[in-house]
Amino acid sequence: MSDRKRQKINRLNRIAGQVQGIARMVEEERYCIDLLNQLQAVRSALTRAESEILKDHVASCVTEAIASGDEDGQRKKFDELVDLLERRKR
Repeated sequence: MSDRKRQKINRLNRIAGQVQGIARMVEEERYCIDLLNQLQAVRSALTRAESEILKDHVASCVTEAIASGDEDGQRKKFDELVDLLERRKR
């Protein structure tokens, strides 16, 4: 397994642990602001994970499509990125 892949998996496992911790906090009826702070931390961690995966996608899939010279493949990758960024704004 590559280091990049291992880093992504570790990051996602930490996020999963944070979410499980928040569930325990709800069960324990912890203070709402503490829950909200933890939810913001998870959202931030997910955003960082999303950015890393997006960088990997551009560095591999998009770069390969550009290098291939296949205009249909290039257009598809471009459209995928535009759609992703549009959904991200919602």
